This record gives sequence, structure tokens and C-alpha cells, in this order.
Amino acid sequence: MIRPGLCSVTFRGLDVTAVVHHAASAGLECIEWAGDVHVPPGDVTAAEQARTLTEEAGLAVASYGSYLRFLGSKEEVRAEAEAVLASARALGAARIRVWATRTGSAESTAEERARAVRRIQEFADLAAAAGLDVGLEFHGRTLTDEIGSTLRLLDEIERENVLSYWQPHQDMPADQALETLRQVLRHASTIHVFSWWPGHERLALAERSELWEQAFAILAAEGSDRDALLEFVPGDDPALLVREADTLRALIAAGEGPRSPVDGGVRDVSA
Repeated sequence: MIRPGLCSVTFRGLDVTAVVHHAASAGLECIEWAGDVHVPPGDVTAAEQARTLTEEAGLAVASYGSYLRFLGSKEEVRAEAEAVLASARALGAARIRVWATRTGSAESTAEERARAVRRIQEFADLAAAAGLDVGLEFHGRTLTDEIGSTLRLLDEIERENVLSYWQPHQDMPADQALETLRQVLRHASTIHVFSWWPGHERLALAERSELWEQAFAILAAEGSDRDALLEFVPGDDPALLVREADTLRALIAAGEGPRSPVDGGVRDVSA
């Protein structure tokens, strides 16, 4: 099952109550709560409030979207990691998103990479003790900026509870992006869904419907349960969320089933 949801970071300017309201009104099923605004690391009260409001609205907490990058001294990383874990537990999240540093794979030295691996392993072990999975953000300017580096990093970390997020890398053509999904598929736990093209231009999700229908077909064929979380909408406008959520559900359904003999299963999602 692919569960449609929302990244709260989509609406950084809204408070927790408003984010929950918009997600529920759009018929979404879960929320990834962001650690930069809505649920700061270590603020257990904020995490508990977000969880309560989410569950009262009939939604689930999908994950905790932290910005833990494993940078700084060992003591600094440990303190931040413990704060992130405290918030994730209070949220009732099953997964914590983390970032594999803020340096691209080609620019990182062997020593920097090895240090990142050790720190992610240590964090993964703490998360496992709390019954939590870890998801590596699949993003440029990190050690997951390229599919080969991502797969090697997962092998180096060698922890069952460390998986990967997936999203199309910026400016990557659809066929190449889909190939990265195929390669990381068995490790992919969460999908960040948006329509940027070219660069940072935020389009309606339906404008890249061919990419996303194929992506959901790949995911559906593999068959694992995953979250597909809307991340960013044109103009950061919450009034567009209902439309974008409708498109997301239509694309998931199109990927799971046979194409319509009339329109190929794509045209209707952009209506």
C-alpha cells in the first residue's frame, strides 16, 4: 500500500493546527513533521501536541523530518541526536529522516565519509533500541547526491533499520530519475512527491504526471508499504493542497492499475 501524506515543511509559515487542518481537509492520511519549525529537536511538548492534533484529526504521524546532518564535534552530534530521538518518540513516529552531511559525494574526503558512516551507525543503533527506522534524505550536496554513492553508503552503514528516501534529483530528466528509483527500490521507505522543473520552479504535480505515474507503477510492482508525501506546492499556497492531493491519489491509483483505454490513465489527473 502506498499511503498519501504531507510533509509539514510544505507550509513552514503555518502553525501545527493549520497544517493538520489542511492535510485532513485534503483527504491525506499522514504527516511528516519537520524539525526546523513545527517540532524542534528536544521540544517534547511541541511533539506531543503535534501528535495529539494529528491523531484527533484521524491522521497518522508518518515520520519525523529532522535536519540531523552528523556535523560538529562528537559531543555536539550526540546531543543533537538525543534531542531528535526524544522528539521522534514523543511524536510516535516510526521513522526519522536524517541527512548524510552537507557535502557532495565527490567533494567529501575518505576520512569525512568514514566519519559520517560511523556517526550514522551510532545513531541507527540508538534509533533501533527505540524501535525506530532511519531514512536518508535523497538529496544533492550530500553523500546521497548520486545513486552509486547512495547504494555504497547504505552498504557501508550496514544497518537493517537504515533505509533511503527517494525523490527526483533536481534537473534530472525523468528517465534518469526513474532509473535511480529502480536501483534504490529495495531500500526506499518514503517518497517525497513534488513537481519542480526546471530547477526550483514549482509546478502543479499534474505537470509531471508521466514521471510520477511511472514512479508509482515501479513502487506498486515491488509491493512494499510506503508513504508518498507531498513536499511543496506552487507558491506555497495551502489553497492548492486539495487539488494536489487529488492528483497524488490519482497518480498512485494509475500506477497500481491498468491504464484507461481512453486517455492512458494520465490525462485525467491534470483536469
